[in-house]
Amino acid sequence: MMRPLLVAALLATGAAHAADAPTVTASGAWIRVLPGNLPAGGYVTLANATDKAIAVTGAESADYGDAMIHRSSTETGMGRMEMVDKVPVPAKGKVAFAPGGYHVMLMQPKHPVNPGDKVVVTFDLSDGSKLPVTFVARPANATGP
Repeated sequence: MMRPLLVAALLATGAAHAADAPTVTASGAWIRVLPGNLPAGGYVTLANATDKAIAVTGAESADYGDAMIHRSSTETGMGRMEMVDKVPVPAKGKVAFAPGGYHVMLMQPKHPVNPGDKVVVTFDLSDGSKLPVTFVARPANATGP
């Protein structure tokens, strides 16, 4: 008699863990650190494994006083950067935060961040979940991870 209860308990536990599986995953996370208290740019590729579009709606880091989502663009030959409220991650798709496009602007470092250091940035997602991502600090002249 105890076996069916044990099996049911294990199945319920497995279902609970499956529900906790991340909807969005991150890869290739790195930040470009600049000297002194200058802002750092964070870059990463986010992949959405679900059948539903999700958006990045914010970011924060314990290592920085402020973190904002920005997009760089070039219009009529002029470079431009603007803050954005959200970045869509398409269903079963990816979005790249890369130099010249979307990035996390990390401002007011709380301590010196040097090349090789690791910094955690936590993204807020439109489905209510949070995605902590470990970024590797790279020097100011870096062009990728």
